[in-house]
Amino acid sequence: MPSVTVRKLYQENQQKLNLSWVAGTAGADNIIGNDDQRPTLALVGHLNFIHPNRVQVLGLAEVSYLDRLEQSAAKTALDQLFHKTMSVVIVANGQAVPKLLRDYCHTHNVPLMSTPLESPYLMDVLRIYLARALAVSTVLHGVFLDVLEIGVLIMGDSAMGKSELALDLISRGHGLVADDAVELYRIGPETLEGRCPPLLRDFLEVRGLGILNIRTIFGETAVRPKKVLKLIIHLVKANDQAMQALDRLNIQSETQDILGVTVRKVVLPVAAGRNLAVLVEAAVRNYILQLRGIDSTREFIERHTNFLREQEHAADSD
Repeated sequence: MPSVTVRKLYQENQQKLNLSWVAGTAGADNIIGNDDQRPTLALVGHLNFIHPNRVQVLGLAEVSYLDRLEQSAAKTALDQLFHKTMSVVIVANGQAVPKLLRDYCHTHNVPLMSTPLESPYLMDVLRIYLARALAVSTVLHGVFLDVLEIGVLIMGDSAMGKSELALDLISRGHGLVADDAVELYRIGPETLEGRCPPLLRDFLEVRGLGILNIRTIFGETAVRPKKVLKLIIHLVKANDQAMQALDRLNIQSETQDILGVTVRKVVLPVAAGRNLAVLVEAAVRNYILQLRGIDSTREFIERHTNFLREQEHAADSD
């Protein structure tokens, strides 16, 4: 299962959340993960003695509660808390860190941090961060693009012209997210976010031209750091078998399941003379219209059905 260390959480959020590392540095490699099948939202929360969160946050009420306890009662409560599994403790709202809590974190190798930010905002940021960092993921072969603000994954066998098609679309003003290896993360029940591995970022391989730096050639607006996947364009060779199997009216929309999320899929036959860039743009525009309840295929069938009914009615009248 995906996981993240406390060290990484601190490094990637220290500036935004103004975090200070107070104690428990020996626990920097403590793991934050959802291997216990809890939702990501349950990983971060206010101090909980019964079901401790992986990230325990102490706000005004929690620090005040600990300060009011007598020494023996406070030790009993912290003994119970630290007997459970947790990864890090964060004191929010600029509260003074209780000395007893600092000692327990140091003894049990649990990182203790503090921040002047309010605890609700702190938890919101960390929940969003962990939802992305701990998202289930997979890597698919293809080219991922932003076409008309829609995340489009172009797939197909090798040498089908995916990169050339992507280059054509980029030259028409669309954006590149990833080429060759597309990392897909399920950041929500029905949401897949596509990203590019850091090593491949900004690059597109085109046969005959080699490796192209899209950001350098086309400018900053030609690349995107990430995009939500909405549509798959699958390229196939336009042979007799493929053309016969093709649903010309596309009555039943094709889909593909990725990480348990159903994604709309369009199959495009590749043949000499076909302008694939125009076809992809048209497929995306048609998808956008369908999201708005406008279905060209349904309108076409309804028009023909009405025509046949009128013809039948006219024949009966004669």
